Amino acid sequence: MNQTFAALQLGPAKRAAARLAAGAQTGSGSCRTQSYATEAKKKNPYSHTIKLPQTEFPLRADAARREKQFRHRCTDALYEWQLKNNRGPQFILHDGPPYANGDLHIGHFMNKVLKDIINRYQIMQGKRVVYIPGFDGHGLPIEQKALETLKGRDRDSLDPMEIRKLARNFALKAVARQTESFKEYAVMGDWAHPYMTLDPSYEANQLEIFKAMVEQGYIYRQNKPVYWSPSSRTALAEAELEYNEKHVSTSVYVKMQLTDESVARIGGAGKVSALVWTTTPWTLPANRAIAVHPDLEYVLIQVAENSESGSAGYQLLVGKDRLEAVSAMLPEGSTVAEVCMLNGKQLEGLSYSSAVSGKECPILLANYVTSDSGTGLVHSAPGHGQEDYEFGLANGIEIYAPVDDNGRFTSAAGVALAGMEVLGEGTRAVVAMLRDAGVLLHVQEFTHSYPYDWRTKKPIIQRATPQWFANVGSLKASASESLRDVKIFPEFGRRRLESFVAARSEWCISRQRVWGVPIPVFYNQSSGEPLLTAESISHVIGIIRERGTDAWWVLSTDDLLAPKYRSDGNTYVKGTDTMDVWFDSGSSWKLLEQVSERSEGAYADVYLEGTDQHRGWFQSSLLTSNAVRGVAPFRVLLTHGFTLDESRRKMSKSLGNTLEPARVIHGGRDKKKEPAYGVDLLRLVVGSTDYTHDVSFGPLVFAQFSDAMRKIRGTVRFMLGNLNGFTPDMLVPFEQMSSIDRYILHELRRFKQNAQTAFDAYEFYRAMQIVSNFTNADLSAFYFDISKDCLYVGAADDLQRRSTQTALFHILVDYTTALAPVACHLAEEVWEFFGPTRRALGKTTDSVFQESWDQTRSEWNNPELAADWTALRKLRSVANRSIEAARTARHIGSSLEAELDVYVPLNTRLGQLLTKYKSELCKVCITSKVNVHEVGGAETDGFACEERIAAFDTETPVRVVSRRSSLHKCPRCWNFHSTEESSLCGRCDDVVARQQ
Repeated sequence: MNQTFAALQLGPAKRAAARLAAGAQTGSGSCRTQSYATEAKKKNPYSHTIKLPQTEFPLRADAARREKQFRHRCTDALYEWQLKNNRGPQFILHDGPPYANGDLHIGHFMNKVLKDIINRYQIMQGKRVVYIPGFDGHGLPIEQKALETLKGRDRDSLDPMEIRKLARNFALKAVARQTESFKEYAVMGDWAHPYMTLDPSYEANQLEIFKAMVEQGYIYRQNKPVYWSPSSRTALAEAELEYNEKHVSTSVYVKMQLTDESVARIGGAGKVSALVWTTTPWTLPANRAIAVHPDLEYVLIQVAENSESGSAGYQLLVGKDRLEAVSAMLPEGSTVAEVCMLNGKQLEGLSYSSAVSGKECPILLANYVTSDSGTGLVHSAPGHGQEDYEFGLANGIEIYAPVDDNGRFTSAAGVALAGMEVLGEGTRAVVAMLRDAGVLLHVQEFTHSYPYDWRTKKPIIQRATPQWFANVGSLKASASESLRDVKIFPEFGRRRLESFVAARSEWCISRQRVWGVPIPVFYNQSSGEPLLTAESISHVIGIIRERGTDAWWVLSTDDLLAPKYRSDGNTYVKGTDTMDVWFDSGSSWKLLEQVSERSEGAYADVYLEGTDQHRGWFQSSLLTSNAVRGVAPFRVLLTHGFTLDESRRKMSKSLGNTLEPARVIHGGRDKKKEPAYGVDLLRLVVGSTDYTHDVSFGPLVFAQFSDAMRKIRGTVRFMLGNLNGFTPDMLVPFEQMSSIDRYILHELRRFKQNAQTAFDAYEFYRAMQIVSNFTNADLSAFYFDISKDCLYVGAADDLQRRSTQTALFHILVDYTTALAPVACHLAEEVWEFFGPTRRALGKTTDSVFQESWDQTRSEWNNPELAADWTALRKLRSVANRSIEAARTARHIGSSLEAELDVYVPLNTRLGQLLTKYKSELCKVCITSKVNVHEVGGAETDGFACEERIAAFDTETPVRVVSRRSSLHKCPRCWNFHSTEESSLCGRCDDVVARQQ
């Protein structure tokens, strides 16, 4: 299996590693793959005259130990340096704050390293990067983790300040641990001054945004259904939900008996019931209406069950389109007869006795009713669903929800149900009550997708409680409009974010917890009316800016009230709700006002987070920024996928497949099984893989990238070793450089421009693929292979050797800067070992990141020369196949034993090119001699390979024949150029003589 095909069999990360590691056998198929050092071991008398590469740069990284030596230089020191010395425009990548609720995992590593790659690249573009790391220090996840530290103590007995103190201390400790980890990952930023949502200044800024939204009428309070987590005892936003595809619910078909008056109106007789269907039986105690569609057809049927049951029969009102499905649920032997047809409008105003409460309720019209499932008549509980709530408001129906904070029935649901968990025994009790009352037609369990609390992993309910909301309906038009000017990568992220915003009408921003930013509202003790004005909020902001949000719980209501409200004749109490943590983090753009040089438009150049943040931080930031400033807070929006194991499974603790970056960096206990790969290898995985999709991490991926890293180090080592002793006086002006050296500089310029295009598009994985291709195809397998002859055995002052060294100097500079944003420690290590040579040649910077990204020159661009060498490389490929045939037949050993005869039409462009480069072809093909003949002439015997070479906009037939050279091997350069056995060739004789 060849390297390319092997790469196609792997996942994205594995393919990237395979690309980087491809071609590890430099110059395969030529004698250059042998080591001159090996020959030296045979005590060759000329070994001391050969200029082998000399460098202490190690092939193996020993990264876990060596990286520390370069970390300060390329992180803290660099961040300060670039702010003072770079003269380009400001660049702000705004950090989305991770929860300070535990240690970091591989997803954190990927997120932060992607940001760091962007920042490092921008620094090398001359920009002044502002990167302030953030930490989300509030919210339920932290509060729960903090409470878990209590052992043997009743958590419910804690007062708010005890909980807040525990949570704060827990968060600060987590921030300290996470900071050290992020710094070890070489994430550069202002770590001395991060932003934390629990800082008083941040909390005050957040309340400034809240005040502005109050003043503009976006904030309101209402008793309406919200997502409620019984396990967390708080309201949740949609972004705090996840869906369990294997949740099991109970569905019931229930007979709601019509009143006598209603039975008479529709021409019924005896017991007549409207048949409803619900998948939430626990909401039936809150039933307050039945909804029917005005244009649907309904049928009143007479049901006669089999005679053995003793039933006298009854009548049911069902949707006509659902009659067949309902009939199938009746007891075996039952008969159904149609009594009459009615449309929905004829049912409006009928009344029935609710099956559980016995309350008389109306049948009303609603356009959302369908006949796709159920019975065509919909049970409505306005206190337990958004659609029901809007239906209830429109019809003046009571918003009623007899369920408490723990998800248990209150006494209002009835003595028999009080205290029962609605999702457990409460549901079973309701079903039993329905069965006992003879109104349960059918019951069944079914598996479906159901919302869960993303923190506790337990199911939620919808429950009407008085909550605070932000009116997204008034914001989403401007929010969507502001996205038009934002560049979003990948593009599907735009559709995703826009769809989430468009589908949202409100945002529940209140939470029933104590660890957070308080909603600064006061309630009139007599009327319950809220006091929430610009003046009342401003007074609280002033206190919080000075004392933090603890003041809300510590100070009295009078101290927190603005002076004008202390003596207005009313008695107030302060509210107990805190803000949704998405409002916390969604306010973070506010802090950029203090550092951004822009007064208009987006403060941040880039936001980058996981794809789940389309529902979270991206959206909350977009909404708050539009509410206050009328613009999106970002110019570019990037999203990355999730982290998976090598079996493409999502990483989770329950599966036991989570991965700690520290274990990869430092290794496990058994270093043979779990080597210490260091930070740069993990950074290379992240930088080389398409992060817009889910990314796999695991031992096989790391092993492959270890090979790739060794390949990169080998490439650098070759250049460093051959630049040993290179001084300014040895530089060759570009116009005097050899053809192949000028060509490789053309390729270097093209490589750097292509890599820059990829980096500019935030496609780092493509940039690293370009690095890989340049490393393997252009350098190792071609240029290095050809150049070894002049570098190792040429005279020190030979023009060709100095020309090649000049090219290597330029290549090493731009190759290192290309690697730097991703493999920052390696780049600094190279820069350190490169120090004596580069300083002598004017590169005196302390860090590679103080260099500009692209140092190639426009004069290197030479498409005509590139076309020539592209054709020569194709000839080399044909020649290699011919040589390999001779080697397979054991006619020759190394390629230098071969003499080639090339047959080509000499009057073609290719023929003229081969004639022009005739003396250089043996170097190109790494043979001792190449002869060029007119096609059709008498051919020598040998191993032939024929092909049509596509070059110069045409195809030209070429035939290459390999045969064993008639000359002898030179004991110094190994070329078969000697006229006598064991004698030096003419070139080596001259070089050795000059050295004596």
